[in-house]
Amino acid sequence: MTHPGALLQKLPDKLAPHAYELASIFSSNGGRLLLVGGTVRDLILGRPPAELDAEVSGLELNVVADLLAPAFRAEQVGKSFGVLKVKGKPIEISLPRTETKSGKGHKGFSVEIDPHLPFEEASGRRDFTVNAIGLDPMNGELIDPHGGRKDLENGILRHVGPAFAEDPLRVMRGMQFVARFELAPTTETIELCRSISIEGLPPERLFGEWKKLILKGRKPSAGLNFLKDVEWLEYFPELEALVGCEQDPEWHPEGDVWVHTLHCMDAFAKKRTGDEWEDLVVGLAVLCHDLGKPSTTHRAEDGRLRSPKHEPEGEEPTRAFLARLTNQTDLIEQVVPLVRRHLAPRVFHKDKAGDGAIRRLARQVKRIDRLVRVAEADLAGRPPRKDEFPEGPWLLEKAEELKVRDSEPKPIVLGRHLVERGMEPGPSFGPLLEECFEAQLDGAFADENGGLSYLDEILKGSSPN
Repeated sequence: MTHPGALLQKLPDKLAPHAYELASIFSSNGGRLLLVGGTVRDLILGRPPAELDAEVSGLELNVVADLLAPAFRAEQVGKSFGVLKVKGKPIEISLPRTETKSGKGHKGFSVEIDPHLPFEEASGRRDFTVNAIGLDPMNGELIDPHGGRKDLENGILRHVGPAFAEDPLRVMRGMQFVARFELAPTTETIELCRSISIEGLPPERLFGEWKKLILKGRKPSAGLNFLKDVEWLEYFPELEALVGCEQDPEWHPEGDVWVHTLHCMDAFAKKRTGDEWEDLVVGLAVLCHDLGKPSTTHRAEDGRLRSPKHEPEGEEPTRAFLARLTNQTDLIEQVVPLVRRHLAPRVFHKDKAGDGAIRRLARQVKRIDRLVRVAEADLAGRPPRKDEFPEGPWLLEKAEELKVRDSEPKPIVLGRHLVERGMEPGPSFGPLLEECFEAQLDGAFADENGGLSYLDEILKGSSPN
C-alpha cells in the first residue's frame, strides 16, 4: 500500500504547486484544504489527475473568495452550492454543505453551506466511497471514513450511503465509473440503483455521462452491462431491444446483438485516437451500428437468421436514441451515415469498387477513415472468431489516393461559375451543379479548368465526353 504522503508526489507538475500554495493560504488563515473526489481517486489508482478538486473547511465562502483574490481569479458557480472555479486553471474549490431532498430530480435539493461540517460527515453526501476520500497537502494525511481506498484496491464500486438515492444522475455516473475504472458494483449498490427512477434527468446531464463512457471507458461493456443489471435499459429502449435479438451463430458465435455490441465497444475503446470529436462520432456509431437488427431479423427459408437492410433501418432508432441525449445536430448527422453504411467496406472490397463509388461513399459518410474504424470494431466484436480485415487498409489506401480519406469530396463547379457565365441564380442552378458534381465523382475532371470545360460543354447543349 502506498503511503498517503507518497500520493502527493504523484501530483502532476502543473497541479502540485497550486495544491501546496492553496493549502498554505487557507491553513495560514484558520482553514483547511483537502484534495477530494476524482483527484484523490486518481492518485490512489496511479493515474495523474487532470484537475484539482478541493474542499475548504473552517472559512466562510466570502473569506475563501477574498483569500483567493490576490493570486487566483475565481468565480462562483452557483453561489448557493458554495463552489468556486479558478479561471484559467483546472481547479475547483467547494465548501462543506448539507443537502435536504426537497423535490424531484437531481436539482430537487435545499442546500446549506456549513464551513465547520467535519469531512467525515460532509463526505457522507458523496456518491461512491471511491470519491469520498480526502487528502491533506500540508501533511499527507488521508481521511477515508467510508473505506474508499480499500474498495479501489479491491476493484469495488460501493455507494456511500442512503443519500445516494436522492440524485438519479448517480446511476449514470456508476455506469461510466464501472467502465473507466473496471470496478465491480456491489449487490447492495445494484439493488439501490434499481429502486431509482431516471426522473426526467435533463439530456445534457445524461449525455455528459455517455460521453465519459465513450471517451474514457477502458471497458465500455462493463458500464453498459451495469445499466442492464440495474434495469435502466428501459430508459434507452433502442439499446434494450438488442438484448435477446438472436444472430446467426456461424457469423456471430458470441451471442445476441447486445453481446456483439458490447464486444464492439471494447474493441473501439482499445483503438481511440485521442481526438475527442472523432472518437465521440465513431464511438456513438459503433454503439448504434446494429440498432436496425431488432426490426429486421428473421429466420429465412434456409433456416438461418438474417437481418436484411438493417443498415438503413438503423437510422430511425439511432436518431431517436441520440435525440434524447443531445441537440447537437451536427453530431447526429455525422453518426447516422456511419450506421447506414457500416458494411460498405466489406462489400466494396469484395466487389473491388471503382473510384466513383468510393468518392460517393465519402460524400455519404463524410470521412472514410471513420467508417473503417466502425467496420473494424464491428468485425472484432465476434469472438472467438478472429477474422482478417483486408478491406480496411485497402479502402483507406484508395481513399488516400482519391484525397477523400478524412474529408468528403467538395464540388469544383460552383454557383459563382454559373453567374460568371451570365446565368441568373434560380432553380436551374441545382440540376446543373449536381450534374457537374456527379461527373466529378466519376472522374470526368479533377480540377477547376476541367470542371469549367465540362460546364461549358453542358451549356452549349452537347454531351461532354
